[in-house]
Amino acid sequence: MRLLDSIRRIAPLAWPVFVGQVAVLAFSTVDTVMVARHSALDLAALAVGAAVYITVFIGLMGVVLAIGPIAGQLYGAGKWHECGRQLHQSMWLALALSVIGCAVLLFPQPFLALSRTPPEVAVKVRGYLNGLAFALPMALLFTAYRGFNIAVSRPKAVMALQVGALVLKVPMTALLVFGIALPAPYEGLSIAALGAPGCGIATAIVMTGQMLAAWWLLQRDPFYRRFALHGRLAAPHRASLAGLLRLGLPMGLSILIEITGFTFMAFFISRIGAIPVAGHQIAVNLVAMLFMMPLAIANAASTLVAQRVGADDAADARRLGWHSLEAAVLIAVLMGGCLYLLRRQILGLYTDDAVWEGVGEYYDNQFGRAEGKAAIREHFQRFWPEEQDPELVLNAHYLTSEQIHVDGDEAEGTWIHMQPWLFSDGRALLRSSRLNNAFRATDEGWRITRTRTENVFISDLPRNFASDHPSHSVLFK
Repeated sequence: MRLLDSIRRIAPLAWPVFVGQVAVLAFSTVDTVMVARHSALDLAALAVGAAVYITVFIGLMGVVLAIGPIAGQLYGAGKWHECGRQLHQSMWLALALSVIGCAVLLFPQPFLALSRTPPEVAVKVRGYLNGLAFALPMALLFTAYRGFNIAVSRPKAVMALQVGALVLKVPMTALLVFGIALPAPYEGLSIAALGAPGCGIATAIVMTGQMLAAWWLLQRDPFYRRFALHGRLAAPHRASLAGLLRLGLPMGLSILIEITGFTFMAFFISRIGAIPVAGHQIAVNLVAMLFMMPLAIANAASTLVAQRVGADDAADARRLGWHSLEAAVLIAVLMGGCLYLLRRQILGLYTDDAVWEGVGEYYDNQFGRAEGKAAIREHFQRFWPEEQDPELVLNAHYLTSEQIHVDGDEAEGTWIHMQPWLFSDGRALLRSSRLNNAFRATDEGWRITRTRTENVFISDLPRNFASDHPSHSVLFK
């Protein structure tokens, strides 16, 4: 019964924190889903860039969140003015840490070197991080606001701002990732598709608006009057900043160690190629989503524990701490099971990753690479238009030397391919290629996810070598 009693006390604080954290994580989910439909190259850049930003932001965020237990203890003791002063000091700390963080984001060469990022991906990574360098100060300032509000048992105000920011983030990201082409006479207002860099710009715009709204609430909402937060920021106070750093540096370092176990994998996986690191981005996004509920419980429980310590009730504080750990373990088991059972459906939300590409000395330049069903359709419409002169009257594919390897829901096949061509003017040729296809099992059956073709040879055939051929097929449609 005591566990249920503790859960009833934790839940009113935890659920707004959870919703708000999911809204924050949804920033990354929105970026991942939209960029996955733009190109694998941009998704690879997003994976590396996000790993850099998360490493920087999460580490600095942990330092700023020292405001939580400090303000919570003062709030529990009824020292409201001192509690409010700690918020101003944490905002000064956030601004100071932003200088360090922005320098890392604007000069990411060590991370790019570690990941051996190809030049075409590195350009997009820098564009993405340039946008996030403008977002970081606002994000850390809002972290101070968030930590303070949770400490004084007012997480719903934070949740409302975070959900509102997400509502703005979705269309803003879509506009900048995919661009928009306007008809005449408004074509000058068209926005080019920016891909991954557009995500960084959208985040900077949204985070600025979110922090301005938070500052407006601090000045206007009657709830904050007891904390004496109206007007300008109080001057920096050395002892208060030192106290925040004494608590915040170990917090930030411990969180940084945990998070880099995931983020640094992106740097090493990117050495393999754009497609593997793009897949890693999807996996990391899922892991982060699962982490939000235990994190919400931890934030809510730490607030209640700090308040009980401030009220000089150590027994209740200890009880709440243990019960929050038990609840987090139960929820983690439940969410992990759901992820396993729904793994196919969840993956389908992220990627439409069909790829068709020509590789090797001859086909690389002739065919190039098309990503996504729409791009593949457009490629073949260019290669085989409805009207062409001379008209292609015969084309057949003969596949030999077949090898297919199945690994669970994935498979890969290779063939040697012979393809005779005959045109209406009598010209004829024979192409031979190597094919390498990847497949994935879906609810509708096996589907091709990647086709790669490499030239073996091209040879002329005798003119009009096939005299009798049908105008269409009865069996193949």
